[in-house]
Amino acid sequence: MSSLVRIVNAGIPGSRTRADLVLRDGVVASVHPAGEDIAGKAMPDATTIDADGLWVIPGLWDCHTHFTQWAKTLGRLDLISARSASEAMSMLRAHLDERRASGTLDPNVFVVGMRFRHSLWADDEQPTLAAIDAVTGEQPVALSSADMHCGWVNSAAARRLGVHADEHTGLVGELEWFDAYTQFDKAPGAAEETDRLLREAERDAVSKGVVGIRDYEMAENIDTWIDRFAAGINTLRVDAGVYPERLQNAIDAGWHTGKALPGSNGLGRVGAMKLISDGSLNTRSAYCSSPYSGIEPPTYGTLSYTPQQIEDYMRLATEHGFDIACHAIGDEANTIVLDAAAATHAHGSIEHAQMLKPIDIPRFAQLGLTASIQPQHAMDDRDVITRFWANPAGIPYPFRSLYDAGAQLRMGSDAPVAPLDPWLAISAAVFGTESSDREPFQPEQCLPVEVALGASTAVGRDRLEAGDPADIVLLDADPYAAAPEVMRAMPAHVAMTFVAGKRVY
Repeated sequence: MSSLVRIVNAGIPGSRTRADLVLRDGVVASVHPAGEDIAGKAMPDATTIDADGLWVIPGLWDCHTHFTQWAKTLGRLDLISARSASEAMSMLRAHLDERRASGTLDPNVFVVGMRFRHSLWADDEQPTLAAIDAVTGEQPVALSSADMHCGWVNSAAARRLGVHADEHTGLVGELEWFDAYTQFDKAPGAAEETDRLLREAERDAVSKGVVGIRDYEMAENIDTWIDRFAAGINTLRVDAGVYPERLQNAIDAGWHTGKALPGSNGLGRVGAMKLISDGSLNTRSAYCSSPYSGIEPPTYGTLSYTPQQIEDYMRLATEHGFDIACHAIGDEANTIVLDAAAATHAHGSIEHAQMLKPIDIPRFAQLGLTASIQPQHAMDDRDVITRFWANPAGIPYPFRSLYDAGAQLRMGSDAPVAPLDPWLAISAAVFGTESSDREPFQPEQCLPVEVALGASTAVGRDRLEAGDPADIVLLDADPYAAAPEVMRAMPAHVAMTFVAGKRVY
């Protein structure tokens, strides 16, 4: 395909307008009403695409991913559908039996499972060490919770990982689990499997209209992505985040947010400093100003760093050209990170902003901070909220409140916590439900469709303008004419995806 592309007669979502576009040198060179692009018609070297019956939108971004871990869900046991500990163990037993039968079960290699959601399980159906040991024996098995903030491991895995698994539950707490999780990548054959699954995940993403990701993998990301681009994993735009413990090394190496990654042809950049200030709702560790309901002894959650450490890391990042991307879920954690951002004049985003005190909502716009939200989490958590945040001091998932207060919104998935699929996020934000058969969750917090779509793009708009990057998606259905079920199925309606003017799907 020529580097000069004309797209003619493309529909504009939510309107009867049709447009002609010219893509040149990786940029949208022009956008005109259909039939008015006289200059474009005199381009004999251009590839022309007749978009009659198609709609055009800016390319979609997933602004919060753990891309390696998401890719690995494509090749690991997925427990997201388990409704109890016993059901999860039945799924694990079947998985082990299948691998034994196929000859792919190595007794020296970890079996890893993903995305169990014990916060939704009954009190008498919670994880136990005895249950997982009974199913697994000496085969090392480690299961990650859906929010990745704890693990359920058997005794064999605990010994090999050198972690403390609770003698009753078999659970490993979040900070220890974060460190342990990286050890799975060192297993025999792990590098080859990871490479295959990364390529599969990249193909899956562009097929959904995704053109870029912000990757907050809990690992060294800059050199990793330089190597991936060199190896031909080079279809998506990538902003590679840096964690606080690696920040000084990145500074010493001359990196800063926005700096291009060598060999990426402009697709890879250094991202923000990702700092995790507190835990999560599902592990009852998000740091709140009021205690969790139904938990004895009472707990308010936990901070991952002291307020002073959070401020110090933000100051170091800001003074050396790094944006921040600060995970904050509980209302008290959000207050602390907003205070730190105000003290340090940090720029960037608060990731999740999952429960906010009303007084803190206007501060996002006042401080110039983006609220990086994951609307699908509200669908996954709506029943957990009534169980553990029955009497919150803040507003859970205040999407519309943030928007009305002038905050810039950016949307993502937190994959693998939710699938890497912006259409799920858009649908959740707009409809507040996954099904027309269920009432919306907090309908007053739902967003207009053009706002949700714009928050899922790099340009912040639902339609293209001249000068935009030539990252575009052509759909064979109007996303604005969708019900929840239709919007969530929109990946099936992606006809083409272009990144920097190159067709990648």
